[in-house]
Amino acid sequence: MSQAPSIGVLATGSCLPERILTNDEVAEAAGVNPDWIVQRTGVLRRHIAEPEQAASDLAAEAVRKALTAAGLPASALGLLVLATSTPDELGPSTACRVQALVGADNAVAFDVAAACSGWLFAARVARDWLRSGTGERYAAVVGVEVYSRFVDPADRATAVLFADGAAATILGPVPPGTGFAPIRLGSDGTGAGDVLIPAGGSRLPASPQTVAEGRHKVHMDGRVVRDFILRIFPKVLGDALDRNGLRLADVDLLVSHQPNPLLLRRAAADAGLPEDRVVIVGHEVGNIGAASLPYALAGADHDGRLRTGSRVLVTAFGAGLTWGSTVLTWTRTRPRATLPAPRTETASTGPPRAESARTGTPLTECARTGNPRTESASTGTAHTENARTGTPRAEGPGTGTPHIEAASTGTPRTGPPRPEGVGTGPPRPETAHPGPHRTKPPSPETPHPHTPHPEGAPL
Repeated sequence: MSQAPSIGVLATGSCLPERILTNDEVAEAAGVNPDWIVQRTGVLRRHIAEPEQAASDLAAEAVRKALTAAGLPASALGLLVLATSTPDELGPSTACRVQALVGADNAVAFDVAAACSGWLFAARVARDWLRSGTGERYAAVVGVEVYSRFVDPADRATAVLFADGAAATILGPVPPGTGFAPIRLGSDGTGAGDVLIPAGGSRLPASPQTVAEGRHKVHMDGRVVRDFILRIFPKVLGDALDRNGLRLADVDLLVSHQPNPLLLRRAAADAGLPEDRVVIVGHEVGNIGAASLPYALAGADHDGRLRTGSRVLVTAFGAGLTWGSTVLTWTRTRPRATLPAPRTETASTGPPRAESARTGTPLTECARTGNPRTESASTGTAHTENARTGTPRAEGPGTGTPHIEAASTGTPRTGPPRPEGVGTGPPRPETAHPGPHRTKPPSPETPHPHTPHPEGAPL
């Protein structure tokens, strides 16, 4: 029997709604001021879908862009797995809507619901599926949220953070010893009530009373969620390192769910990971749930922070409660397409600004040129709803962050070995990427015991 192939990420794509919701707008409705939002969360702005845009519209555009970057037609997909907490409808799967929109006629399509861990749960399904020998060669794994439909603007714990967006990855075979290491996942259902939308399902169907009581909005215990993240983060990080025989010095980048910039920065610092090896994008997009992790990965990809052989430590945590981790050894088997894409920045050392004016070229936005179901944002070319796009071609026992002194026995690198300690800065890009100017994230000092914790760290 032939050995199962290694599976990795071949390409990425993302889609943000055109409309930007500023901190001034959010602060007024939530009864706070813009400075409070930045000081407590680090978020500068967020993108909000237009009334005619649903989750499937954003997800389909992200998949189209990822297919273009991979040089593959939609017909090459054998699998399409979509992660979301905000589907178009309770049924059918939003993935089926996306399959029709992009013309992936040969793809098995279904949803995964694991909140902000959703993309990693979906990637585990896709990786194992492609390795199973049933014939599928390529999979699209996409995370998408339209949280703006489910947020109470007066609830400062959620309104300042949750936003809309989508990001997709194309998974496929990569050289042996690269791609995804085993993906470890975990769940703890005793915390299912910490973050949820209480009504609208079979337990509490929609009624005039549930609507009047705001039970179709996100409800969250911000402090409990924050404490969960700070507790689970070093465990999933340490578990991934242990399982792959790695030390922190062997990791080029951390790509994680983005609960909010300040909380992610604090969790990484507590674990001993230098900030210049942490991909932070939440300051520009807020918390986009299942799309946060793949959006951060897409940003690192298109910024040139990933090169063949780069080791990416991937961590996720979300409502449910859910979590997971893996190590992804990056490969690029196809030329990078020239696409507008998110660009990540290392944090600024200056004081945070209460408001960030929109500057330069829009960020990977899905241009609003009519109903997104019938319009391609990247090319402006009309598509019929079912037409093909014509696109070119349980948490382990880890108890902290280990510092293993033995030689690495995990996923082998491609290319020359790296000297001890290398990896303290972003890798050199393969090619320059002329991306748009980006605002830098606020970078306050790491909170001390007497500094207030970031309030509201939704999953």
